Amino acid sequence: MVLSQRLHEAFKGAVERMTSPRTVSAFKEKGVLTPDEFVQAGDNLVSKCPTWSWEMGDPNKRKSYLPAEKQFLITRNVPCLRRACSIEEDYKAAGGEVLLDNDGDEGWLATHGFDRESKDEDEVVPSMDAQESSARPSRNFRPLVPQDDEDDDVLDMDDVGDDNLVEANDSLSQPDYLLAVEPEDDHILKTRTYDISITYDKYYQTPRLWLTGYGETRHLLQPELVLEDVSQDHAHKTVTIEDHPHMAGKHASIHPCRHGAVMKKIIDVLVSKGGNPEVDKYLFIFLKFVASVIPTIEYDYTMDFELGGQ
Repeated sequence: MVLSQRLHEAFKGAVERMTSPRTVSAFKEKGVLTPDEFVQAGDNLVSKCPTWSWEMGDPNKRKSYLPAEKQFLITRNVPCLRRACSIEEDYKAAGGEVLLDNDGDEGWLATHGFDRESKDEDEVVPSMDAQESSARPSRNFRPLVPQDDEDDDVLDMDDVGDDNLVEANDSLSQPDYLLAVEPEDDHILKTRTYDISITYDKYYQTPRLWLTGYGETRHLLQPELVLEDVSQDHAHKTVTIEDHPHMAGKHASIHPCRHGAVMKKIIDVLVSKGGNPEVDKYLFIFLKFVASVIPTIEYDYTMDFELGGQ
């Protein structure tokens, strides 16, 4: 698998060096972009979603067919609150798998297509009883005070769990002190963040999305760990680990081999429903379908598109 990937990348690089970039628009006919159209779509994304910006990248890696100051797009510190595998059951229960492209065995699944109402029903919403109890002082942060049988307002032993209490040192002058301790919880999920970049792929003539992940302490995640935040339908099929064309190191990337076909499929549906998609909206549509691959990474594509909308 690794060898075939390297051979393909070598072939792809050779073709890119020997061929000129696309100059004739085929946005609606093939779902692809020219470099100029990529810049146009990128300008619109940056304008509508200020979290995105253009980057120059490494001067030694700049592409001559793109403006020097607009080599690729990036959005930083995007939250990822849970792993993608944690919502796989939600997808299946909602029956939300929608085949976007059924040509061959490499079709894309829009696995995040369940409606918001069904999603909200699965989420834990605090009840009023829980809110009332939370208004009381937390057991875990109860101040260190002496026990007083005559003053029930100070400390109610019925409200204190034995697991949260330890006896204070016998050397203390006042006896029977109670000391609160923080309970251990190994099941707390650590929040991750991502830098997401979009480059133009000359060979496939489409955008390509790259993921750079960070742990809770901002340590860089190994690309293999990034796969935990990718839909399992795509983790070892659509997402690859490769060199970023503008930044150093290996990065996880959604391979663009099917991007054009999927975008063509979506554009055809939009047109059939009375829509009139324009090329400067390309990246909004692109980011919407990419959400099926990285459903828990909460990046911005504010301009919403519904199939059939304009």
